[in-house]
Amino acid sequence: MVAIIKALQVILALSILILIHELGHFMWAKLFGIRVDKFFLFFDIGGRKLFSTKGKWFTRICPKAAGWETEYGIGWLPLGGYCKINGMIDESLDTETMKQDPQPWEFRTKPAWQRLIVMFGGVLNNFIFAILAYIAILAIWGTGYLRNEGNAIYTNALGQEMGFRNGDRILDMDGYVPENFFMLQADLARRDVGVVHVLRDGDTVSIVIDHSMIGEVLNSPDLFDLAVPFTIDSVMAGSPNQAAGLMRGDIIARLDSVETPFVQDSRKYLALVRGDTVTATVLRGADSLAVRMAVDSTGRLGVFLRSPEYTTRTYSLAEAVPAGIKRTFSAIGDYLQDLRLVASPSTGAYESVGSFIAIGQVFPEKWDWFRFMNIMALLSIMLAVMNLLPIPGLDGGHIVFTLYEMVTGRKPSERFLVVAQLVGMLLLLMLMILAFGNDIRRFL
Repeated sequence: MVAIIKALQVILALSILILIHELGHFMWAKLFGIRVDKFFLFFDIGGRKLFSTKGKWFTRICPKAAGWETEYGIGWLPLGGYCKINGMIDESLDTETMKQDPQPWEFRTKPAWQRLIVMFGGVLNNFIFAILAYIAILAIWGTGYLRNEGNAIYTNALGQEMGFRNGDRILDMDGYVPENFFMLQADLARRDVGVVHVLRDGDTVSIVIDHSMIGEVLNSPDLFDLAVPFTIDSVMAGSPNQAAGLMRGDIIARLDSVETPFVQDSRKYLALVRGDTVTATVLRGADSLAVRMAVDSTGRLGVFLRSPEYTTRTYSLAEAVPAGIKRTFSAIGDYLQDLRLVASPSTGAYESVGSFIAIGQVFPEKWDWFRFMNIMALLSIMLAVMNLLPIPGLDGGHIVFTLYEMVTGRKPSERFLVVAQLVGMLLLLMLMILAFGNDIRRFL
């Protein structure tokens, strides 16, 4: 059931973003009097379609659709969508139209500046959507994050190998002082950090970062988990430890002979003694108490822990507008840093590239509008930036060719455009194979 919920969220999110993107091309093409032959969600490879306004049953319901200039539809291959603009060499590689005499409604007969805007329209729509999404998020939910200051990390095996220790408090990364605890891992990868200073047992320790491990950093979940002190907030109603005498603020320092400075240190041991009892060493002020506690069948003690303090802020609509714009540009900058890492083979960051499978893992197991909107905004930025890459077959490739024409006054030949389109499609296919391969490798 969880897989179905995640899959539905991925399909819905990507469908909306693809339609928004292609609508950008469609709107500007129509505005400049360019004919649009097809507007499709998903690809209708081999002419197979799930829905088409030119289909027999639809034209029976809506006879006027037979005379519409544009065919609207849904293809069977859910790997994107497209807007087929008349007189343009695109992924359809329709060269028959190009052999005929140019017509005033064709893309190729329009001024270069108009063609440039048509090509940029999809990317522009995605950026605008991200801004609007972030404005809505800030106006409705505001912001909330865990401050890095005062909180300690609980690291995994990779972090231990890099030199970090459980309980370290990260002070700065090459002089940069992180603010958001849950962005520490991303900051470490994106900022090309050389030295991290941490507070350990009252002393400042310098950790030199091995850049060859950045690829592993990107693929290592919980590199910097929050080290949660084993501090009692309250005892659950119905817990077998209700009569144990625990009080708010008590700290469980040890379970039998196992030291538990942080909650994470207790999990393996509690799993081993589930259904049994343990002797907990409890610190209460200056006193140390031995408390006998029951462990339930799931390996839990039935207590609530003191929650970390989150920093929150609410926004009025007037405040959310500039803040949403700022957040969008910040996300664009972060994603460009991610692409820089992926493009550097020495970092191994290319191993973090994922397909729809990886995207699906990001979505929550239950419907959550806040998380859904945040993921949508980020995916919209990713779609826009990826489409700006100067690869033939993407909007960025068409934009580069058009800019070349505007600067030199010479239009690339149709033969060159066809070859470039084929090369671009081959590159995109290789990228897709890499993404799916990484997902399969991670799964195995």
